[in-house]
Amino acid sequence: MLAKDELGKRGEDLAARHLVGAGFAIVTRNWRCPVGEIDIVARDGDALVVVEVKTRTSTAFGSPAEAITPRKAEKLRELALTWAREHPDSPRAIRFDVISVVIPKLGLPQLEHLRGVI
Repeated sequence: MLAKDELGKRGEDLAARHLVGAGFAIVTRNWRCPVGEIDIVARDGDALVVVEVKTRTSTAFGSPAEAITPRKAEKLRELALTWAREHPDSPRAIRFDVISVVIPKLGLPQLEHLRGVI
C-alpha cells in the first residue's frame, strides 16, 4: 500500500505525463505561496491552466474529482490570481482543470481529465 504522500506524487507524475502527451507545456509543479499550493501550472495554447490533481486508490467513496469542494475551488481561484500577480508575463486567460487519478492495488491506473470545471 502506498503512503498518502507517495500516492499523491505518483498521481501528479501520471497527470503531468498525460498533459505533456496531450500537447500541454508544464510551467511548474507544486507551486507554493502563503495561500497554498497549485499542483500543476501548464500552458495549453494561449491559456494558462491551473491543474488540481486528486488521487485515490479506489472509487468506493466517489470519484477523486468529487473531493473538490466549493471552498477548494475558491482557494484555487485565489491561488491563480496570486500566480498571475507574481508572473505578469503569463497569459491572462486562465482555465481550471481537474485530473482524477485512481491507482488501484491491482491493475492499471485510470485517469480522467476534466477541462474548465472550476
